[in-house]
Amino acid sequence: MISRRVFVASLTGGLLAAPLAADAQQAGKVYRIGLFHVGLDHVPPSLDGLREGLNALGYDTGTSPAPVSSTVFEGKNIRLDWRNLADEATARETAKEFVRNRVDLIVAFEAQTVRAAKAATSEIPVVFLQVADPVADGYVQRMSRPGGNLTGFAGIGNVPAKEIEIFRGLVPRLRRLLVLTVPDDPAAKRWLPEVRRAAAAQKLQLVERAVSREPGDIRKVFTSLVRGEVEGVFIASPDLRTRSTGLILVLATERRVPLAGPRKEWVVQGALFSYADNLRAIGRAAASPYVDRILKGTKPADLPVEEISEFELVINLKTAKAIRLTIPQSVLAAMASASEGSWGGGVRVWQILSGGRRPPAGRPPPERANVPVCWR
Repeated sequence: MISRRVFVASLTGGLLAAPLAADAQQAGKVYRIGLFHVGLDHVPPSLDGLREGLNALGYDTGTSPAPVSSTVFEGKNIRLDWRNLADEATARETAKEFVRNRVDLIVAFEAQTVRAAKAATSEIPVVFLQVADPVADGYVQRMSRPGGNLTGFAGIGNVPAKEIEIFRGLVPRLRRLLVLTVPDDPAAKRWLPEVRRAAAAQKLQLVERAVSREPGDIRKVFTSLVRGEVEGVFIASPDLRTRSTGLILVLATERRVPLAGPRKEWVVQGALFSYADNLRAIGRAAASPYVDRILKGTKPADLPVEEISEFELVINLKTAKAIRLTIPQSVLAAMASASEGSWGGGVRVWQILSGGRRPPAGRPPPERANVPVCWR
């Protein structure tokens, strides 16, 4: 399992070892890595996290934030070919291009690119960062001994039942929940039964809508909703969360219906809350045990898949106010007294008070009820 100890070891160990790692690089060798992701409305936080981790190990990936558009990060000893893509079909073509270019390593950020990479090559190492269950999806043979050419982090978003429970606690008026899913998303097929069980336990009525990955199909669902038909929106598909959260957030906000966001960056943009992994930290943690070791000759088959076990609960109180939602004081009091881990599973608890704007330079962010504020 990935834990605080793993994160700290990856970061501090990398910082201390950076000069030695740099000296150990092959003289004149420039490693080539192909990185790709489906979801044009955002940059996966794990990308810049990975670059931070690689920089600490002596690689030169630059320090400026990664753009949403595709680009190349060219350093003295490494070349990162970053591609942000519209859909899985484009990902399949990009994976083939990486193979033709004979990159040293492929980093696939989510399930659609993992599927594309697996289909394109059985030889070039592939590191995945944001997948739900790599064994069930056929990416690896076992978590402890992956076999083949793929390895990485697993468990992304694997807590839909907990998300439903938190949603019900934050929104007392929640009775009918719009659930969006994609029929051919393998992980969604596993999530939906869990979502149904959690909803029954919370006495919620689900309004299930199966959609394609096309924006027009998603818009039709929201257009068909009658005012007051649902009191919340939940995305029960990893593919949809990766590709369409921005659009779904806009449509939900227009109808003043709270959305459970896939991660804290979407809460900053206006989703009501998220209960999710720290993707930037996952990216940093991937640099040493996976990317660096593979570039130095270790086979992915010999590197166990690490399971994500730490989550962050993030709430946007500005969004709650905008939709006239009063979060129960009992919930806020529990958050105020919560220390890391007291919510179970290594949970870090945050509140966003102002919708994500930074405080003026030189001034610390405000605090309320002793709960730290998460600033973008």
